[in-house]
Amino acid sequence: MLPAVADLRARPYSAPLTRPFITARRRVDTMLGVLVEIELADGTVGHGSAGQSLGVTGESVDSVLAVLNGPVKQALTERAGTGRREVAAGIAGSCVGNFAAKAAADVALHDAWARTLGVPLAEALGGDTATVLRTDMTVSLDTPQRMADAAVEAVGDGFDVLKIKLGNDWRADLDRLRAVREAAPDVRFRLDANQGWDVKSAIRVIRAIEDAGIPLELVEQPVASRDLAGMAAVTAAVDVPVMADESVSSPHSALEIVQRRAADLLNIKLAKCGGIDEALAIADIARAAGIECMVGAMMEPRISIAAAAHLAAAHPAVTLVDLDSAEWIDDPDLSGGYTLRGSEMHLHPGPGIGFAPWVKGEQE
Repeated sequence: MLPAVADLRARPYSAPLTRPFITARRRVDTMLGVLVEIELADGTVGHGSAGQSLGVTGESVDSVLAVLNGPVKQALTERAGTGRREVAAGIAGSCVGNFAAKAAADVALHDAWARTLGVPLAEALGGDTATVLRTDMTVSLDTPQRMADAAVEAVGDGFDVLKIKLGNDWRADLDRLRAVREAAPDVRFRLDANQGWDVKSAIRVIRAIEDAGIPLELVEQPVASRDLAGMAAVTAAVDVPVMADESVSSPHSALEIVQRRAADLLNIKLAKCGGIDEALAIADIARAAGIECMVGAMMEPRISIAAAAHLAAAHPAVTLVDLDSAEWIDDPDLSGGYTLRGSEMHLHPGPGIGFAPWVKGEQE
């Protein structure tokens, strides 16, 4: 039985990025988000966070705070004296949508739960913190030369897999990728169009890359998230594995993608699906279908990245991670959860996800 939730505290958070983060859909110069704590009746404190994501989840800092301090907090107090799954279900059912806000509270709840057990979250979920995760480093959308320079910097920092942001103009995308390939010839590439291509352009550019002999691990979300027929057409037409990202927001959407053979891989993000249990359900569906998963994240505080890493270490269907977001954020004060050594993520072995409480007086 989980101790009752005594309090939920949330505050806005912002931090500058070390460099602009640019995709086919947006540009980010400052990470805007929310930090949340859930305190149990026995004094145990769990931590969660959310990033503002108007383009994916439709949530702002203000909306996340309103949901956390309103329906989520009410649901937590109403579920006093029940089990962990029941409390998590209360968060999920507290309101419609608002998945990043729900995920922030859900992660804080699971962090507190694992702390009461005295084990890391990954172990509480059946995984192993000894698992070493290997993340890529993102090269954001820019001119060919600037992207090539960013690739060289990432390789120098110890990354051997690069996630290349493309989209909007397939001819320009080919020039960008050629420049990056020339600058970093010994790395593997993951491409992310962020819904930036139509079906014909996606097939054309992916085939051109294949013909050029550029090694690709995968191509992520080549077409619009709702165009499953289009993504299925791309998947059938190219040899490179296609990964669904924005199209995957729930177990239901994952099942539909599997049934329609719309993608070869699934990208699970807590902020899209709303919490740990939903994410694990997506991974279960993928495993049953023989499909591998990536655990990724959006531009979110380090707490979210640590939680995603624990999730990745907890399920056998997760074979890939894309968890470099915190490396873009210039905030040395928010640390913990894991250590990054080049591309290797080593989870901290302490209870929960490994963050210390922030001082109550600092939350205003």
